[in-house]
Amino acid sequence: MLEREALSVTQVNLYIKEIMNRDLILTDLAVKGEISNFKAHSSGHMYLSLKDKTGVMRGVMFRSAAAKLDFKPENGMKVVAHGRVSVYERDGQYQLYIDHMEPEGVGDLYVAFEKLKKKLEAEGLFDPGHKLPLPRYPKKIGVVTAPTGAAIRDILNVLSRRFSYADVVLYPVLVQGENSAQSIVEAIGYFNTSGLADVLIVGRGGGSIEDLWSFNEEIVARAIYDSRIPIVSAVGHEIDFTISDFVADLRAPTPSAAAELVVPSQIELREKFQNVYRRLYAQAERGVERARARVKACAGRPAFRNPVAKLEDHRLYLDQLSRLFEKSYQNLLEQKKNDMRLLVSKLDGLSPLGTMARGYSILKDEDGRVVKQTGQVKRGDHLRVMVADGEIPVCAE
Repeated sequence: MLEREALSVTQVNLYIKEIMNRDLILTDLAVKGEISNFKAHSSGHMYLSLKDKTGVMRGVMFRSAAAKLDFKPENGMKVVAHGRVSVYERDGQYQLYIDHMEPEGVGDLYVAFEKLKKKLEAEGLFDPGHKLPLPRYPKKIGVVTAPTGAAIRDILNVLSRRFSYADVVLYPVLVQGENSAQSIVEAIGYFNTSGLADVLIVGRGGGSIEDLWSFNEEIVARAIYDSRIPIVSAVGHEIDFTISDFVADLRAPTPSAAAELVVPSQIELREKFQNVYRRLYAQAERGVERARARVKACAGRPAFRNPVAKLEDHRLYLDQLSRLFEKSYQNLLEQKKNDMRLLVSKLDGLSPLGTMARGYSILKDEDGRVVKQTGQVKRGDHLRVMVADGEIPVCAE
């Protein structure tokens, strides 16, 4: 019989857990492996296993850490997981408690991504003031993507359903791999020189950061920035962000969403047109009704019921005005004549001729000046005496 006191299973598990929690390596550990048995719980926690060719390790990532991931873990994905190893005492199994995880081999790409992002942002390539507005009703839509795959199918399906009046011009390019970035740059340049598009959709479907890297290349970012045509970036899924998204005039979460953004809905436009038509028609009807009411009101007036009688009334009124005018004119003329007679009478009273007619005469010298004083005349001067019916020459003695 054993002399040492037996421990419970839980006690042993807790003891092992304490040993692991004191180990400096196990409390700060990075493990690389392939994801298997992945499960995203409704609580937000993630449960998985990491495996390689000969071993398997259980792992858990709680919601607070899982929410910070910028990719979606999937079975078969190779990752590097950081965390601590400990025992879950209820099951007696150790597992990796993950606080950070990233796809294996992409660490250098993330560093390059952040470095280029900071550089271009400092140069102003992300400046909102440089971004061009999208045309409201584009006639030609350029698409820069691979000629096959879900992205082009989604874009064409949405455009044909949403706004079938626009022409779609596809410039097929490589969207990953060698020479893909240069292919995208050439496509953007082609549309800017040819004038075959009012707006561009540049993008591809989702994938790993390696798959999307063409849209993180500096030459692509500068081509988008230099474009005179508005560009909508549609790279990957909603959680994917690339340098092209920050430089583009507008970022769409998916290629389908990009197609939604560049064109209006023809159904909504048709409804708007119908609403405008109905309002105009109703307004025209109201105008016609008002005109009818005015015509009806006019038709009820006496002038319209018996226009001859109304004309005769106006004729009588005109005759009356004519008589009044003639009478007023005669009265005014007689008054002016009387005023004239009075003025003539006053003038006669003041006239020298009138004075001479009453027996007076006027004496003038040789120069025709009126003699008013004796000093104006000397002996021998020839004078003239003006009387009512003429002049009498005289000589001063």
